[in-house]
Amino acid sequence: MDRKWKWVLSSGALLVIFLGRMTTALEVPLDPKVLEGLPQPPTITHQSPKDFIIDPRENILIYCEAKGKPHPSFSWTRNGTHFDVEKDSKVLMKPSSGTLVIDISGEKAEAYEGIYQCTARNEHGTAVSNNIVIRQSRSPLWSKERKEAIMVQVGVSLVLQCRPPAGLPPPIIFWMDNNFQRLPQNTRVSQALNGDLYFSNVLLDDTRNDYICYARFPHTQTIQQKQPITVKVLDMDAINETVAAMYNYTNNLFVDSPSGERRPSFMAPLGRSSTQMALRGGVLELECIAEGLPTPEVSWYKESGDLPSSRMSFHNFQKTLKIADVMEADAGDYRCTAKNSLGSAHHTIKVNVKAAPFWISAPRNLILAPKETGILTCRVSGDPKPQIAWSVNGVPVEDSPKDMSRKVEDDTVILSDVQTGSSAVYQCNASNEFGYLLANAFVNVLAEAPRVLTPPNNVYQVITNNPAFLDCASFGSPIPTITWFKDSQTSILNRDPYVIHNNGTLEINVAQSLNSGKYTCIASNNLGTKENHVYLEVKEPTRILAQPEYMVVQRNRKAVFECKVKHDPTLIPTMNWLKDNGELPDDERFLVDTDSLTINDVTEEDEGTYTCVMNTTLDQDSASAMLTVVEATPTPAIVYEEPDPPTDLELTDQRERSVQLTWIPGDEHNSPTQKFLVQYEDLLHQAGVWHNLTEEEGTKTTAHLDLSPYAYYSFRVLALNHVGYSQPSQPSRQYRTNPAAPDVNPTDVQGVGTEHNNLVISWKELTGLQSNGPGLQYKVNWRQKDVEEDWSSETVANASKYVVSGTPTFVPYEVKVQAVNDYGNGPAPEAVVGYSGEDVPMSAPESVQVLVQNGTLAEVHWEPVLTSMVRGRLQGYKVSYWRERSLHQAEAQQEEQQVLAFSGNRTDGRLPGLKPYSLYTLNIRVVNGKGEGPLSPNHNFETPEGVPGPPSFLRIKNTNMDSLTLEWGPPQDNNGRLTGYTLKYQPVNNSNELGPVEEMTFPANETTITLADLKYSTRYKFYFNAKTIKGSGPTITEEAITIMDEAFIQQPIVDVVKGYTEPHLPISPITQSLRPQFYKVHPIGSAFTNVNSSVVGEEGAVISWEYFGPDKNVYVEYIVENSKEDWTKEFVNGSSGSQTYLIKGLKPGTSYRVRVVVKDHSEATIHSTEELVITLPAMKSNQVDLATQGWFIGLMCAIALLILVLLIICFIKRNKGGKYPVKEKEDAHQDPEIQPMKDDDGTFGEYSDTEDHKPLKGSRTPSNGTVKRDDSDDSLVDYGEGGDGQFNEDGSFIGQYSGKKEKDTHEGNESSEAPSPVNAMNSFV
Repeated sequence: MDRKWKWVLSSGALLVIFLGRMTTALEVPLDPKVLEGLPQPPTITHQSPKDFIIDPRENILIYCEAKGKPHPSFSWTRNGTHFDVEKDSKVLMKPSSGTLVIDISGEKAEAYEGIYQCTARNEHGTAVSNNIVIRQSRSPLWSKERKEAIMVQVGVSLVLQCRPPAGLPPPIIFWMDNNFQRLPQNTRVSQALNGDLYFSNVLLDDTRNDYICYARFPHTQTIQQKQPITVKVLDMDAINETVAAMYNYTNNLFVDSPSGERRPSFMAPLGRSSTQMALRGGVLELECIAEGLPTPEVSWYKESGDLPSSRMSFHNFQKTLKIADVMEADAGDYRCTAKNSLGSAHHTIKVNVKAAPFWISAPRNLILAPKETGILTCRVSGDPKPQIAWSVNGVPVEDSPKDMSRKVEDDTVILSDVQTGSSAVYQCNASNEFGYLLANAFVNVLAEAPRVLTPPNNVYQVITNNPAFLDCASFGSPIPTITWFKDSQTSILNRDPYVIHNNGTLEINVAQSLNSGKYTCIASNNLGTKENHVYLEVKEPTRILAQPEYMVVQRNRKAVFECKVKHDPTLIPTMNWLKDNGELPDDERFLVDTDSLTINDVTEEDEGTYTCVMNTTLDQDSASAMLTVVEATPTPAIVYEEPDPPTDLELTDQRERSVQLTWIPGDEHNSPTQKFLVQYEDLLHQAGVWHNLTEEEGTKTTAHLDLSPYAYYSFRVLALNHVGYSQPSQPSRQYRTNPAAPDVNPTDVQGVGTEHNNLVISWKELTGLQSNGPGLQYKVNWRQKDVEEDWSSETVANASKYVVSGTPTFVPYEVKVQAVNDYGNGPAPEAVVGYSGEDVPMSAPESVQVLVQNGTLAEVHWEPVLTSMVRGRLQGYKVSYWRERSLHQAEAQQEEQQVLAFSGNRTDGRLPGLKPYSLYTLNIRVVNGKGEGPLSPNHNFETPEGVPGPPSFLRIKNTNMDSLTLEWGPPQDNNGRLTGYTLKYQPVNNSNELGPVEEMTFPANETTITLADLKYSTRYKFYFNAKTIKGSGPTITEEAITIMDEAFIQQPIVDVVKGYTEPHLPISPITQSLRPQFYKVHPIGSAFTNVNSSVVGEEGAVISWEYFGPDKNVYVEYIVENSKEDWTKEFVNGSSGSQTYLIKGLKPGTSYRVRVVVKDHSEATIHSTEELVITLPAMKSNQVDLATQGWFIGLMCAIALLILVLLIICFIKRNKGGKYPVKEKEDAHQDPEIQPMKDDDGTFGEYSDTEDHKPLKGSRTPSNGTVKRDDSDDSLVDYGEGGDGQFNEDGSFIGQYSGKKEKDTHEGNESSEAPSPVNAMNSFV
């Protein structure tokens, strides 16, 4: 028989032996003398990580260290080709090492990026390192960008994007302000994993101009800063009130503001579900960020199982779930729920766990003797399954020289009949798309005579009844065989109580004094023999015989604790006293004697627990007692204590198996004795252990004791009163009983087979006291039941089982076990019936029949397997069945096999949960205690038709005023031949009452229908199902709303001459919501519905829509028809529901294409409406603003100059001619509409700087208060001078508007339009 073994040398100290077919690890302390002169192939001991990111400011250090005998030489490859180190003056290889030092001073680190691999070789083989990828760390600058101020309405959600530059490794993101203080984060404001800052809803306090995203690159310790972001939060309710007061306008301008309370919805991730992949052993981070008002709370749970509490943690205010050390069991659906007082939203993240290759069993080094056989295994796992490639000395096996002794089988290399000089290093490379593993394992062929490494004449000391281990470490090739001998015996110690371990160690389970002596171990192989001698000494245990007792002592009295110990005389004991597990106080009042502790003049500080500890070099024992200190009382009350122990124990009436014990009771301490407890100690079998023997009434002082033979008895007595037990009395003198034959036999006798050809007879051993004498053994008897044969017997000692080999399979046996000793046999034992071992069944059930009950249930019947064929205890039958295909399909699509187990001797069973109109296959096998029998032949059966499943989908599209189109898909499970479809629908009014039902049927090949003559602006509910000949299947429902009649959308009228005319409806069509007055269901398909447009004036158009998507980046895009320019894009707040938006600044008489789109954070379009074509009317007249004409300005200046001259003349005449009555009348009755001009600024008095800086109706705005609209703003209205007249609109209603910019002095000369009500309203929208 070939012997397969191997040693693994780890730092010259670890040998792993493969012996036979067993693999055993040997830890041998090899010293340098043993290793000296032994050849060894190279082994890589240290190398740089696979992915090595370098700092461009420091030299590159690539490690490669290896050991071997002789010491290996080193070489490198770079990007797959030889890297000549000597030709590059910047590269240095360390002496006696493969480590490279690359000096990059004056060089660019990029020049040395690449894939490096180190090779270590000597005359016995070649080892290679991992592929070491060298990459330079990078911390690129942030790209320059111009950040406009973000204006947002209070209450809405907001995302501030960071978008840091890609670095190596990736940067760490954080948000700070101008003062380098971290921005506060909470459940409302938090940073996402990608670095963006999310606001679930904004507050006025969020207004600031220093939202700054920082990126810290850890490798280079540099920090990059993004341009600050300015956020302005507007309170649109206050603005509504201000504008309404200005224009006496009673309606709310922003009736559909999205800033109010709302249900949660998810900002990240988007949609209802998403997927995420994680790698085994890595970190899984799942994130859910929701918006809503009030701020939602996020919670997590796993839909199919529990979250791994030991590896799980929550971060970012419960928005991030982090699972460390990912395992395959972590795959599944994780559901995050965002909840506030108005409702909740859910998002499901499907997690798939993949795995880079990981070791199950890495190849280990082999040391083989010539002609031996060894195996290298490279067992890995991963997802996807890794591919394994073997190399020899760095060369792929298929390219290396042929070796007839080598056989490669996938993950195993078998080396047979190896020869001297065939040492080599094998490489196993396991890889998949997520990574690779590379391992070197050498095969070293050696021939060495045995050496015993354990020092000679070692002395081992153990305490009685403890295990003893005697070492015999050895080295040799082939691996030496270890044998042990005791004293001068010639027999090998290989049976109870001795166990020889694979590493040569001899174990004695329970050491006794008779095991003391000299032991010899011999190591031998075919090259020689070596022996070594060691000694074992078994010592008596240390025991405390008199323990310290609980004491209550009056203050200033003396306390004495006793502690008497018994120990092995050859061991030196050490007595220590502890107080409360610490050292005794350093006080002369504490006196320690050989067997006591005395405390003089006790005080309250002396209270505590006192412990005596007896130590020897091999064991210890300890005992404790408490000390309580009380005040001395002149007239003490009655004290009730436990009684004093009895005294003067005497043994009388001594017989072979009985004796009479008498004693004198101790002081009862004011509490009568209730009973006495007699205990015994057997010094022969259990020294130091006391057992309860009998109890006597408190009035008795004598007890008759029944005894067992062959025991060394000592007795003691304890007294019990209502306080408790007394201390034990002093032991009586020893009383020995004579040996005798056993009185009882072992109990719990059983006969059970563990293999198909054996019977294990087991029993509960007798105690030492039950043995009744020396030489206790057990006579085991057995015979096959119901067979005429004699009893077989075997006598064993120190055992609790016996194995009978060569038995037939599963047959009954009668077994009995009898106790015997040197003085005779025990009583005749009773026979117990047991069974020999089972084997797997030999035959399968026959006559399999299937009775199909209906489309989902079938009964299967079979003939039971003969008992002789079961070959064991019948447990039942297993029916395996699976669906081959639907009867609709010609090709098989086998589903997962299902198994039903039927216990007992059953001959039939039911198969539930079948699918109708399908072909099934089943087979049956019998099961016993050993396993499963062979399969019966496959049996096919068909299930009849049933009702179909629900249609796969029902979509509603092309919704118009009086019609819509339905599309549907056939059921995923037809369960038969479809005969058609049934459609029912009915209207639903505003109070959710259902109208009359209309019903339609369609053939099976129809998939669409258009319903006409419906009511406009009406909600309909649709019910749809499929039918077979067995009936109708489940119904699916949908709801939709027909479009509102366009006649209800009234346009505003703008008359150039008359100004603004109120519409007939009470709400402005520009500001009103197009949302119907009843609940509208979410449409299936596009996220947009009811998209309409209308023209407003000559330069504007209103577009309206209804949006039901979760994304918030909604834009209105328009372009001149037939133009090749880019689309003009304007941002709109993406709240769900009805929305309107005014596009301004369009050219009169021009046609535009308009659409509404939704984009993600990467500016990619997610949803889009159909394009609408809008044509603006041509300008009706060449309207000219007089305020901008030069001749008008000149005329006004001339009139003003003329009036000034007239005033001067009147002033001169007045001074010459005195006062005129007319002047006095003018002074007394001034016309309020005619005011003198001011001399300082030439303006009318009504516009003085002391007023509120507001213009009169129909007047021009002063030049220094000119209204000017910035190119990037939608509207800006300034009233009066300075910066206090700024006004901003609601971005959710008509878009997002920028604030007023300060005007330069030269801008004050620009003309402006008169702020008529029409112009003011146009500026709002």
